[in-house]
Amino acid sequence: MKRILVLFAKDWDRLEFSRPEYRDRYEFIFEGFDLFRFPGNAQLLWFDVFGYVNRLAARFRRERLDGIVSNNEQFGALVAAVLAEKLGLPGNDPRTVITTQHKFYGRSAYARLAPDATPRFAAFPYTVRRRDELAFELPCFVKPIKATYSVLARRIDSFDQLRRHLRFWPFEKFLIKRLVKPFNDLMAWYTDYRVDAHHMIAEELLDGVQVSLDGYAHGGEVRVLGIIDEIMYPGTQAFASFEYPSRVPAEVQTRMTALAARVLQGIGYRHGFFNIELMWQPESGRLNIIEINPRMASQLAYLYEAVDGVNPYRMALDLALGDAPRVERAATVYRHAASFALRKFDGKPLAAEPTQEMLAQVRHEYPDARLMLYLKRGASLAREMKWLGSYRYAVVNMGAPSSHDTYRRLQAMRRRLFVE
Repeated sequence: MKRILVLFAKDWDRLEFSRPEYRDRYEFIFEGFDLFRFPGNAQLLWFDVFGYVNRLAARFRRERLDGIVSNNEQFGALVAAVLAEKLGLPGNDPRTVITTQHKFYGRSAYARLAPDATPRFAAFPYTVRRRDELAFELPCFVKPIKATYSVLARRIDSFDQLRRHLRFWPFEKFLIKRLVKPFNDLMAWYTDYRVDAHHMIAEELLDGVQVSLDGYAHGGEVRVLGIIDEIMYPGTQAFASFEYPSRVPAEVQTRMTALAARVLQGIGYRHGFFNIELMWQPESGRLNIIEINPRMASQLAYLYEAVDGVNPYRMALDLALGDAPRVERAATVYRHAASFALRKFDGKPLAAEPTQEMLAQVRHEYPDARLMLYLKRGASLAREMKWLGSYRYAVVNMGAPSSHDTYRRLQAMRRRLFVE
């Protein structure tokens, strides 16, 4: 039985690793807290990344450990790379992980390797007070140097709007500093980068078809698993759904795959899963790299299993052990699968939350679907509204024979569970 350390596990990780098929092959050891749930996230107030890594390294020098996995963007992917290096286990280079997670230095690298596919960009501090401190034309799109779930990412049309966007209460300032401190600490240790995560990035506005490209690297060789369409709520930058297979033409998907391999190999991405967001402009044919995430998009793993019969989690476990991933295809009944993000834009909680009896009945009726609830009230709801412009109260993953049938199944489930 292989012992696998799972760092900063997400809901999707715990759901996957609870499946009976893993029981006789792996022992999963969970470490790390959930940033989005109290009381675990209170640990953020005193979290010391060096102490944390050193404690785990000391423990697993005494205990046998065969591999490390993490799909957590905020802390986990980088801590996993650092710890794997310390313990001599398979893992990615921490410096490469830092580069991909750092939106300024990542784009700087992509601009050297693929200038035609890199949007124009510039960094500026959170504390920007004057228009001349923003060395970029307006309107533009802004986002933090280091963040996740599109926090504080939005279009900016005027400098006054930017200042309002970056106006925080004292606790929010404290929270932002604590969220980026582990990254800043490790960045200073592993690199000579000068622009820390107390900065934002401005970039040119993009339009077109947005997709997620998923794959992995093993021994420096890049393999693409598939391409998923990213659909936004109309008139917003908020994700509504992720749908597979992509409707993007095969020729364009081939170009996307070649671009991903060129850039990943150019930055020295040698080991582990990746998730790349790209934009395709049908009129010009231009491809743009939005960002590269050095981990699996765990929310989307279900889509490949539902349609292709391929489980990315099993492949990630092979990689954690240093093995080339086995592509084991199971029989499937679906030709289309989607991950739906259910959101509210009015800042109000749900009129009525689903009961445990309702949830049990729906899970019985849709045994193949995956449902995650993210119900919020009070300060956490207000903060998500401010940082994202909406709040996500549930995610539903499901498959069907066609796209139309997938939406029909979603609406039937939604009517049963939610009063919005």
